[in-house]
Amino acid sequence: MARTPAFPSRRSFLQGGLAGVALTALPLPASATARRAEQVLGQWYQLLLELIRHTATYSPPVAARSFAYLGVTAFEALATGNPALRSLSGQVRDLAPLPAREAAPHDEACVLQGALTHAMAAYFGNTGPTGQRAMQAMEKRLSTVAMEGVGQDVAARSVAHGLAVSQAILDWSAGDGGAVIENMGFPMSYALTEGPAHWVPTSTVAVQQAPLLPTWGQNRTFAIPETGPCGLPPPLAYSEDPASDFYAQAKEVYDTSKALTDEQKLIARFWSDDPMLSPTPPGHWVSILLQIFDRDGTPVDRQAELLALLGMTISDAFVQCWRSKFEHDLLRPVTYIRRVIDPKWEPLLNTPPFPEYPSGHSTQSAAAATVLEGLLGQDFAFDDATHADEGLPTRHFDGFWQAAEEAALSRMYGGIHFRAANENGLAQGKCVAAHVLELKTRA
Repeated sequence: MARTPAFPSRRSFLQGGLAGVALTALPLPASATARRAEQVLGQWYQLLLELIRHTATYSPPVAARSFAYLGVTAFEALATGNPALRSLSGQVRDLAPLPAREAAPHDEACVLQGALTHAMAAYFGNTGPTGQRAMQAMEKRLSTVAMEGVGQDVAARSVAHGLAVSQAILDWSAGDGGAVIENMGFPMSYALTEGPAHWVPTSTVAVQQAPLLPTWGQNRTFAIPETGPCGLPPPLAYSEDPASDFYAQAKEVYDTSKALTDEQKLIARFWSDDPMLSPTPPGHWVSILLQIFDRDGTPVDRQAELLALLGMTISDAFVQCWRSKFEHDLLRPVTYIRRVIDPKWEPLLNTPPFPEYPSGHSTQSAAAATVLEGLLGQDFAFDDATHADEGLPTRHFDGFWQAAEEAALSRMYGGIHFRAANENGLAQGKCVAAHVLELKTRA
């Protein structure tokens, strides 16, 4: 018998706009009683992907942060009542013990509903009216699902506990350096680094004359040290000499752009994941994981565990990547190629407004792939239909690392990055993931 999905497609969420997420037409899964918690977790996460797409401040680093805290919220809410799960308190930086449950029955779906309703409202308090209506509709819908067949006292106790866990994690998150995003993440004033090797704006948009989130690399991380092993060697020495290595890597980007196949163009667009047009690059990896859950019927405690670990991984990856970007402050291919090779050159994709080295796509994709390999296995095949609603075909991968390497290479196809940024970004992501894999989530 075919398994009923735990959550609808993105198209279901967008019928009539995000407010269409009242979901009155959604059938409950066949084993509704056993899977209430799974449905609560899955549908909140589907809405999370859409809110990131529709909330202007949710650039990739900010999106990754939200995935981390929401994943930890769901995991800790369940861990307080599941002796098989081990809390992250005392393992990740500055996380104090979470509120304990009362010595009375709790329902896991209601605990999750209390935690995620509170957390989503907190982390997306700045989304627009349509998003606010969508969250209200989701709360109403999933409260009915969560409380089906549950006594009022148990439901109330469980929801209250979930809210208490969420509030404790929200208080913890407030001190990490990334809680407030002003001016869309662009500083009101910024002094460019002098010298031809360094980043300059690549867009005519007024706000993008300063780079995105230049202090993000100073944020508190979850598992990697504040300073330490995941930094990178400097990029190639800048040169405009046609015989230099730097010129050669720029010429590679230029020549590649002139001979792109249809498949290479598709790969570039499949992994582009631009803010406001997609759930962003970290959301793409969360989407992959949600599709795996739906395919494999993953138990809800395992779902929460994997979402927490993946979320912390991609969040730490962006912090570390941004440290390196602003340490090295390298110019983008479009700047160099127009200056030195071809003043009329146009890359396939728009260049993001921040320094080039390393590639954020590469760092976070390698981090995500490495942690998922560690948790699910190296030869874990999957199909990725993240962009099916945009008309892009589903892509098959024989393993997570194959997907990460394709995501990295896509940035050269798009004209966004030099090869060194992709290759060293992959290495940096592996380093980040190694620290996350040291965390213990099972008793």
